[in-house]
Amino acid sequence: MIPSPQPSPRPRVTARLRALRFDAGSLALNLIATLGRRNSAPIERLGTRERLREWCDGVGLRPHPREVTDELLAELHEVREAACTIVAAVVHGGTPPPEAVALLNDRARLAPPRPELRITDDGVGVDPGPALTGRELQSVVVRDLIALIGDPERRAGLRVCESPLCSMLYLDRTAARRRRWCSMRRCGNSAKAAKFRNRQATAV
Repeated sequence: MIPSPQPSPRPRVTARLRALRFDAGSLALNLIATLGRRNSAPIERLGTRERLREWCDGVGLRPHPREVTDELLAELHEVREAACTIVAAVVHGGTPPPEAVALLNDRARLAPPRPELRITDDGVGVDPGPALTGRELQSVVVRDLIALIGDPERRAGLRVCESPLCSMLYLDRTAARRRRWCSMRRCGNSAKAAKFRNRQATAV
């Protein structure tokens, strides 16, 4: 009897891998980054209402407390996947599916509250307006993505992390546009360490 092959062990999911990322380069890209390692062993970083509140705090969005619901979480997951599909198409020179474009255009339709300047004791400040509804919050995210793709210079800086485990989409803001990793402290250092180990092994 031929033994059945053993399944490959899943990589250990550490607290660092589960942590939210706020370094992708834009609001919409930070939303896409809430699903880590999507091309290998996906890690859901936005799976609860508590994580949704944490993400909103991290990106500077202020939803009304009653709007932080499982429904909003599910709708943000839809926006996330549509946005990821579209950004990946931009990076790889492809055409995104029409349904992804239609979904994001629909979510961007509602105008979010407009911030206003106001006189303060210190001179001038900003009144952000009322807290966001769920659909207003989604509109802010999608409008950020539209602005990113509509700006030729920023659009040209869209990249995918070269780590096969990561594949995070990010915005390269360096002057030379030669970034290879989503983060040098994360995937960059890991790649360098792996390369060093390979050199050591072949030298033996």
